[in-house]
Amino acid sequence: MTPAARVQAAIELLDRIAAGQAAEQALTSWGRAARYAGSKDRAAVRDLVFDALRCWRSTAALGGGETGRARLLGLLRLREEDPDTIFTGQGHAPAPLGADEQAAGQAPEGAAALDLPDWLAARFRDSLGSAAEATALALRSRAEVFLRVNLLRATPDTALARLAEDGILAEPHDLSATALRVTGGARGIMRSSTYLDGLVELQDAASQAVVDLLPLEPGMRVLDYCAGGGGKALAMAAPMRGGPVVAHDAAPKRMVDLPARAARAGADVRITATPEGDFDLVLCDVPCSGSGAWRRAPEGKWRLTEARLADLCTIQSEILDQAAGFVVEGGVLAYATCSVLAEENAAQVSAFLDRRPGWTVEVQRQFLPETGGDGFFAAVLRRTAT
Repeated sequence: MTPAARVQAAIELLDRIAAGQAAEQALTSWGRAARYAGSKDRAAVRDLVFDALRCWRSTAALGGGETGRARLLGLLRLREEDPDTIFTGQGHAPAPLGADEQAAGQAPEGAAALDLPDWLAARFRDSLGSAAEATALALRSRAEVFLRVNLLRATPDTALARLAEDGILAEPHDLSATALRVTGGARGIMRSSTYLDGLVELQDAASQAVVDLLPLEPGMRVLDYCAGGGGKALAMAAPMRGGPVVAHDAAPKRMVDLPARAARAGADVRITATPEGDFDLVLCDVPCSGSGAWRRAPEGKWRLTEARLADLCTIQSEILDQAAGFVVEGGVLAYATCSVLAEENAAQVSAFLDRRPGWTVEVQRQFLPETGGDGFFAAVLRRTAT
C-alpha cells in the first residue's frame, strides 16, 4: 500500500468508528478483508487511526469537519505535512481536496486544543489543578512501550542483554527498578526468546510502580481481587519469591490467559471464582474511566459520559467495601486505578475512611503521564487493631 492508500483506509475506518463501531473491531474486520495489506501496512493504518482518535477534536478543527476525511486532513496539518501529496486521487489515494476543504479548518481552542470533551476538561482542572493542561496534552501522544523484568527469571542486566540479542533495544526507567523502556524493535517483543522464556512481561512503568508501593513479603497471603489479565498478580509474585497469589475477577474470562502467563513467568498464581478466608494483602485495581491510559485506548475518552463515570464510582466504592472484608486485622487493602480523576482516586479513599473506621492511609500517590508511564493512582490502607 502507498502512504496515500493507507490514509484512505484510515479515513474509512474513522467513519466506521464515528458511527459507533469499536476501534479494535473495525481494525480487525478491515485487516481480514484487506488481504493485500501486509503487516507494515496494517501497522501504519492502525497508527493513523489511533493518532486521529487521540486528537479527535483538534484534528476535526484543523480539518474543518467531523468526517474521517476531514480528521485525516487535520492530522496531516497537525503534523505539518502537505495534504496535497496525499489527496491526489491517483490509484487508491483520497480524492483531491476541493477549494472549500483547502479553505476550511482553524486552530483548535479551549478544550478542543486539549483534545477533551468540555465536561471532562472541567474535571481535569478540578482534579489536577496546574497539572491539568500538561496531563491532557501528554494523553494526545502515543504511549511508550515498557517491559517489566521478571525477577524470578532474570536481573535487569541479563534481560537487557537478552533483548539486545533478540534485536530489541531498551533502557532502564526511573519509575521502577524493574521497568525497561523499549527504544527499538518493539513490534518483535512477543516473538522474542526473552519474552517467550519469561524474562520480561509487557507492563507499563507506572503500573509496575504501583506494585512497588505494596508491602509484599514471602509467606504473605495475597489476593488480587480485580485481576483482569493478571499483570499485577504476576508482578506481585516476584517479591514473594514466586507466590502464591490468589487471583479473582468478576469477569473470569479476563483471566483466560493468566495460567499460561504464570507458567511462563515461573509464578504461582491461583485463580478462584470465590475468594475464601483472610488475606494479609488485598489489591483492588478497580474498573475505572481509564483516563490515565487514554494514550493506549483513546476512544474511551470520547465514549465516557458523566453517567458512566458516576456508575464507575459506585462500583469502585462497592468493591472497596467487599475487599475490605477479606483483610486480616493489621493487614493491607491496596486501591488502584488507571485514572487521573479525583472522584475515582483520593475522593474514593476519603469516602471509604469516613464510612469504615479502623483504617489508616500509609501511602497515597498519583502518577501522571508526564513522567513517562500511564496515569495511575494508588493508596495503601492498613487495617488497624480493634
